[in-house]
Amino acid sequence: MADLSSLLNSAQALTSHLSRPDLPSVKLSLDQIEAQSRRLVARQPGTSTDNDKANYLLAQAHVDAPALASSIAHLNTAATFTPLQALQDTDVAGYLRHAHEQNIISTIEEGRRETQAEFYRLLRERGRKTWEAKKRRVFEELGGRVSGDAKAVGELKKSFRGKAVLAASTGPSVSLQTQSKMMAYDRVIGDLNNARLRGTSYPIIHSLMQAAASLPIDSITQQWLQNLHVLSKIAAEPPSLPPLEHAGAHILNTPLFERKHARVYLGSQESREAVALRRQIARGGREALEEQYWDIVERTLQQRPLEAMVGGDPSVANRIRAFVGMRHFRSGEWEERIEIVKGSPMWAQLFYLIRTGHAEEALAEAVKHQTAIEHRESGFVTHFRAWLESPDRKLPKPQRDHLQSVYNAHMLHSSTADPFKLALYKLMGKLEPTRRTVALVTMTTEDWLWFQLSMADEDEQGGLRGLAQVLLGYGEQHFDGPAGQKSRRGVWAGVLLMCGQFERAVAALWEHQETEVEAVHLAIALAYHGLLRVPSRAETSEMTPLSLPANGPPALSLTTLVWRYIRQFVKMDAKEALQYVYCVCLSADQGDGVGRQQVENAWELVRRIIVLANTGAAWEELVGGFRPDGTRFAGVIEQGASLLKLSDSREFNEQILIRAAKHSEQNDRLPEAIKLYNLAGDYATVIACLAQALGNTIANPSGGEGDKARTIERTAAEILRHYERTNRAVGKDREAVVRLLRIREAMDAKDAGRVDVALDVIESTDLIPLDGDVAKITRRAEEFKDLHEALQRNLQTYLTLTMDCLAGVHHRVKESGLADANRQMTLAALRKKSRSLMVFAGILKYRMSPDVYSYLARLDVEIAL
Repeated sequence: MADLSSLLNSAQALTSHLSRPDLPSVKLSLDQIEAQSRRLVARQPGTSTDNDKANYLLAQAHVDAPALASSIAHLNTAATFTPLQALQDTDVAGYLRHAHEQNIISTIEEGRRETQAEFYRLLRERGRKTWEAKKRRVFEELGGRVSGDAKAVGELKKSFRGKAVLAASTGPSVSLQTQSKMMAYDRVIGDLNNARLRGTSYPIIHSLMQAAASLPIDSITQQWLQNLHVLSKIAAEPPSLPPLEHAGAHILNTPLFERKHARVYLGSQESREAVALRRQIARGGREALEEQYWDIVERTLQQRPLEAMVGGDPSVANRIRAFVGMRHFRSGEWEERIEIVKGSPMWAQLFYLIRTGHAEEALAEAVKHQTAIEHRESGFVTHFRAWLESPDRKLPKPQRDHLQSVYNAHMLHSSTADPFKLALYKLMGKLEPTRRTVALVTMTTEDWLWFQLSMADEDEQGGLRGLAQVLLGYGEQHFDGPAGQKSRRGVWAGVLLMCGQFERAVAALWEHQETEVEAVHLAIALAYHGLLRVPSRAETSEMTPLSLPANGPPALSLTTLVWRYIRQFVKMDAKEALQYVYCVCLSADQGDGVGRQQVENAWELVRRIIVLANTGAAWEELVGGFRPDGTRFAGVIEQGASLLKLSDSREFNEQILIRAAKHSEQNDRLPEAIKLYNLAGDYATVIACLAQALGNTIANPSGGEGDKARTIERTAAEILRHYERTNRAVGKDREAVVRLLRIREAMDAKDAGRVDVALDVIESTDLIPLDGDVAKITRRAEEFKDLHEALQRNLQTYLTLTMDCLAGVHHRVKESGLADANRQMTLAALRKKSRSLMVFAGILKYRMSPDVYSYLARLDVEIAL
């Protein structure tokens, strides 16, 4: 083991190479270092000093720190839960007191643990949802970008990781059932927009219900139908409208559905109109649940007719009587606590009549048995009548106070009180709103919801908004079940609809892949009726369409929802995708500039559709085009310009066509960009793009990119003929397009073996002086810098083409059977043209590669021989 001296020597050797003459060196021995260390330690205050100061400060606050330290040191935790004073075996009161205290402590501890566990569970759930949303967003973006480039897809598929990414980004293929569902709803959205163009209303909710009813019914579709039924009651939408051909129908007499509730829904939530709207929402949800329950009653009676024994009386009261007997009569006796009045369970029958929405029949039944009822509950029929006939079913405060006293006197704590009578009293007086369940009455989710909506009071207990907060506290799993359970998918969305949380209802459907289609169409139906709030651009999240601002109500980005939905089929069916984009402008009337942002978002989506849509006749049908005679026809987008809030053709050209053309140009879709510029009337840009595109295709030795290059050339020829006829876009760009097309024509003739024709065509462009006049050749070389950039860039292309044509004609003439004099004259003319070309190329030698110049020189020598 090395001693300290050797360690010191080694340490000094470590820094021997770092010596600097300008700095003094410091060398300390081990003894000196130890002495310095001791002095440093002595300067620091000791632990005992700290303890003394602490004890002194605590003593001023009457805290005996040493005594506390001693108590903690001698603390025996084994006796924590034993009584402070020993209990005798005969001290029953002391034992019970101690047990009670321990129960309270254990309850508090258990509550703390449950709260902590619930907190961490919610934290994990929120983290999982956030991660799923981010992952889904990334995969969607990656899939959208990758799927647009076939070459990128091919390269990506070669790797194992690429296969995994593509599988995750594109997601599972759309099932046949989903496709049929999307097609059925597509027709509804198309009919909606046609009605908007005509300026008439359209029953979109009932149309969606008819489309859903035509599909195979499963649990999701069944719940979707119920949710639409709830929404139709909330929005007060009739099943159909009278046709305009009807004698009594007129466009001014038909009800207006579009944005009917927008002003109130988007305005102040404390206004009188907003309170009335919330009451309408609660009433609509309650009525929907009542009709749903009546269907259950009818089906039950039809399935078990012998047990029901309806007899020859088809009245509502008789059918309810039969249903109550089937539900609560078992083994020859009524269920416990069912009170019999004059031989029948009167309270249950009255309740079920109210529960199924038959208020008039319930009142008639109560009046019919008033004597027997009043004998049991004095004044009940009077209060019952007043309650049913009152607006919003709310009694005056004196009557409610009277019902409260009766309820408290012999119902609240009674173990034998009829639960249906108890429920009726609670409903009439809106008693104990915080106690939300009644035995035998609120047994199902629908029964419980109906009871809450019936008890909601906008003047007290927060009304519908208070109920919404309670329901949000329960959460989705309470109604839809575990995450993997699909049989109850959509129940939570229906619950949110009934309490006016429309944006959250759409988001709840959108979170699950099997209900995404329903989410989009629910959002459109809500926006059409003015019951959807959209966020501003600053509040819109890229992860989820739902925005939950801290100082405002929830909002839902209809733009995000629509785009993520239509991107699945925008390439194959751009017209249907456009119909959904029209619906984004439904929120154009929202204030604070949000409506204008929605219109701009719709314009952006239209431009995306134009860029992504497949080319061909369907694309021209989308954007418009020109007929063979030169007249212009409007496309589907222009026909629906009013739905996009485009005021005139100028705005349509600027916001849609020109900007879409720029995007197409950036995405290397030059033929489409050229057509869009042409449709917008920007003829100078059309010619400039044509010159640039033709220059690119000609510069490629293989003749461009196949069909794409030929498409550009055909488009250029058609547009050029039209412009020459109408004398448009005259200038250097149009001359360049003419020359480039002639160069392409010469290249095609040469490839076809017609070199003499190719030479005549290339000479007609007047790009290369071939007459042997040196002054002209020099002047033309000086003017070369003034040519269009596409022609300058293709110099070596048409120089080589011309020399190849000269060599080909020379070889053909030399091998021909012409007379010697004629042959020599023709060969001399070809040599003159070849020399002229070489002089011209020599002047511009440094504008081309050396290989090209060598190739020209070699052919010139062959022609000269």
